[in-house]
Amino acid sequence: MDNRNGRASWRGQLTLRGSIVGVLGCIIITASSAYTALKLGALPWPIVFAAVVSLFFLKLMGNASLNEANVTHTIMSAGAMVAGGLAFTIPGAWMLGLADEFGWQQIFLVALCGTVLGLLSTALIHRHFIVDAKLEFPTGTAAAETLRATEAGGKTGTQLFASMGIAGLYSLLRDGLGIIPTMLCTLPIPGVAFGIYNSPMMLSIGFLVGTGAMLFWIGGAVCANFGLIVGGSAAGLWDVATAQGIVASLGMGLMMGSGVATVLKDILPQVAGIVRGLRSSSSEQGEDARSLMSGSVRTDAGILGVGVAACALLACFGLGLSPVASVVVVALSFVTTIMSAQSCGQTGIDPMEIFGLIVLLAIAALGESSQVKLFFVAGVVAVACGLAGDVMNDFRAGHLLGTDPRAQWLGQALGGLVGAAVAAAVMVALVSAYGPDAFGPGKDFVAAQSSVVATMISGIPSIPWFVGGLVAGIALYWAKIPSMMIGLGVYLPFYMSFSSFLGVIVKLVFDKVVAARRSSMTEEQKAAAAERDNEAGLVVASGTLGGESIVGVIIAFVAVFASLAG
Repeated sequence: MDNRNGRASWRGQLTLRGSIVGVLGCIIITASSAYTALKLGALPWPIVFAAVVSLFFLKLMGNASLNEANVTHTIMSAGAMVAGGLAFTIPGAWMLGLADEFGWQQIFLVALCGTVLGLLSTALIHRHFIVDAKLEFPTGTAAAETLRATEAGGKTGTQLFASMGIAGLYSLLRDGLGIIPTMLCTLPIPGVAFGIYNSPMMLSIGFLVGTGAMLFWIGGAVCANFGLIVGGSAAGLWDVATAQGIVASLGMGLMMGSGVATVLKDILPQVAGIVRGLRSSSSEQGEDARSLMSGSVRTDAGILGVGVAACALLACFGLGLSPVASVVVVALSFVTTIMSAQSCGQTGIDPMEIFGLIVLLAIAALGESSQVKLFFVAGVVAVACGLAGDVMNDFRAGHLLGTDPRAQWLGQALGGLVGAAVAAAVMVALVSAYGPDAFGPGKDFVAAQSSVVATMISGIPSIPWFVGGLVAGIALYWAKIPSMMIGLGVYLPFYMSFSSFLGVIVKLVFDKVVAARRSSMTEEQKAAAAERDNEAGLVVASGTLGGESIVGVIIAFVAVFASLAG
């Protein structure tokens, strides 16, 4: 392919209408993702959701190719993991009473630095992970298959937007108008937040997580709340307050152990191969094939140098880090984004906050004592790693569909920069509307990962139980047991875990009902119907989650504007 044809190829896929649809979707999905990550302490990949929405709207506007839809959903989903990187780190500073020491500008600079570093890194490592190593990237593969499956019809879009509308209305009646209660079936159990969170979102999370993983999640919740808190305090081993500190420490240890094990087991053994692959890719490919940013490797090198220098200067002068710390953060961001890409490619998991915490501890070891600046460090790295995971999943989908990777990278840059501004605005809107005391375990926004970061900085309630959880998390992960899910169950308030578990019950009932409808079909018809029913269930659950999240963000912005007007 000559340069002229190459330009025509990517320009035909990165279109004006696709960019407009992608940016509008990016704003909505980024805001929704920030809310979801803070509310639930988890953030499902939004790529499949964005793929369905992109194809739906492009088809409404006329003929649309899968490649145009793929680039559009790349733009649309880019801001979600930027929001995740902020939500998994920055609120920890609010929990420590540091909300008055920084504002929107600093949060935006954190997101901007992380976004630029993530983009620069993925431009370098794209070919190794996607073309040479051929990693699976399960989420990206699912996005490609979803685009193929939904290309022919509009029924999927109808299901998606109907579920979004119903969930949004339900959330408005509950949170905006107070007509529907927030909690159901609460019981006064000392130390245990027992009840059902009246939330379609929570049911959707359980539906999407699936039965196997959810059993570990609810198992961790039951053992922690009714074993350690209720059982331990009843046996006189400790009081309720001490038991709650033990449970929090154990949950954090399990989650961090899972992240550390991911690095040790899945990533570090591949580092030498990654380096060799990057070198061979650079030496064996033609200039245009290796350029994702400008079309010229020489120009790309200049962009890379300017981008790295700009991020170091922003970290130094904008966030107040020392020159040495700024350089170390930029350098380690490239290392951790490679780790993130490896993890996403092999497992579909991106422990972005763990990577941020690792670099945070390294900067603290260099003598940085300001807690706020340490949160900034964790935020920059988490955003870079989150965006890298999203970019690489998108590259995988594009590789399967034949999309030009340059069009995807440019689309990701557009969506990432928009997402950085939106995510920072949403974070500030939420803390302004609800106050910093609304963030933390048992609060309106549990922000589990941020709480882990805050605890690592301020002091762990029970170090022996944290260390025990850390060791157990590593051992369980090595034994192929999802210690991250167990840790979430241990750490989150019981009502959240129980409400999510009910989503699994809904899925089991759904599967049973649709299976009964297929009883008179042939085996071939059953297989096709099962695939359609499974896709419909996933689409409705995704729409439900998105609908409640979007309304939650709108309510927060309305509250902020009302307070300013007052």
